Amino acid sequence: MSIRNGLFTSESVSEGHPDKLADRISDRILDAFLKLDPDARVACETLLADQCVVVAGEFRTRRIDDFRSVREDAVRLVREVLQEAGYSDAATGIDPDRCEVQVRFNRQSQDINQGVDREDGVLGAGDQGLMFGYACDETPELMPAPIIYAHHLVRRQAEIRRNGGLPWLRPDAKSQVTFRYEDGHPLEIEAVVLSTQHDAETGLDEVRSAVQSHIIDAVIPTDLRSRGFRTLINPTGRFVTGGPKGDTGVTGRKIIVDTYGGSVPHGGGAFSGKDPSKVDRSASYMARFLAKQAVARGWATRALVQLSYAIGVAEPVSFAVETFGTEKSTSRDIAAQLSQEFDLRPQAIIEILDLKRPIYYPTAAYGHFGRTDLPLPWEAVH
Repeated sequence: MSIRNGLFTSESVSEGHPDKLADRISDRILDAFLKLDPDARVACETLLADQCVVVAGEFRTRRIDDFRSVREDAVRLVREVLQEAGYSDAATGIDPDRCEVQVRFNRQSQDINQGVDREDGVLGAGDQGLMFGYACDETPELMPAPIIYAHHLVRRQAEIRRNGGLPWLRPDAKSQVTFRYEDGHPLEIEAVVLSTQHDAETGLDEVRSAVQSHIIDAVIPTDLRSRGFRTLINPTGRFVTGGPKGDTGVTGRKIIVDTYGGSVPHGGGAFSGKDPSKVDRSASYMARFLAKQAVARGWATRALVQLSYAIGVAEPVSFAVETFGTEKSTSRDIAAQLSQEFDLRPQAIIEILDLKRPIYYPTAAYGHFGRTDLPLPWEAVH
């Protein structure tokens, strides 16, 4: 959704949010497989509810021992993710040491595999689908401003919680940032919403005062605040019950948080738990990479890239670039130039972006794009 004049809002969630726990567990399992076998095929899904975690999926490794090794280690990996997110017992949202963990790993269907690892040696797309990538000059990260600030807020919440600055903070949190746009540019922030889990002993007034001073004021610059700027902190009041105890978490339910905050379309596919042969993930990363080249090179101030694939087919079905009239030269065919420079078949994407590595767990919270804290290859400028 492109706003020229008016208000636009994006949200983010913390690493302790139940859906993000699911994403992080799925990507921790993925990284474990890729560490043993860079060519592993992984499709991992996670469900969390109260004191139960279910990890399931389809997997293929060259050596059966690698499959068995990760399956046997899965319970430990799940518990580590819960601990790293800040959960310590059932009262905080889930007990990492005592919760039930069910592991349901299957071997990948040969019907799917035969279309991916083809007899001619060419890697076919792991599924059909369409993927979008985007870049713009609204922020130094070449990302839309609302999602960048929404991520900053929940990252700050996690930082304060970890360093003990506000000892009553708990892991589950959500943020929302509303920008006013004029002539297609983010002008000022109209509103911030931040809901954070806290312990039972801390009153609402203390929560709101501390969150305002320690989180919102630390993240939102005063010169970006509108005249009517307002904050809504824990607008429902008490937020003690959080994590999987308060809400079920499922892999892939925060795809807009993972991408561009709703500023542009999403193809529909989630990222977490999928190896790079799945174009839902790898082609989305490539689409971001291509869009970023167009903006970073000065060809346009906004670029939206769409790719689409058919399962088992290497060449993309379609490739398009939209610059919303911001291109600097009408004589340059950006789509043609990018497609000549970069091979868009799945195997080439994997090689260009070096995707057969265990790099995915850190991406499963605070967005896959615009990250300056991680050396992500799809964020590089060539």
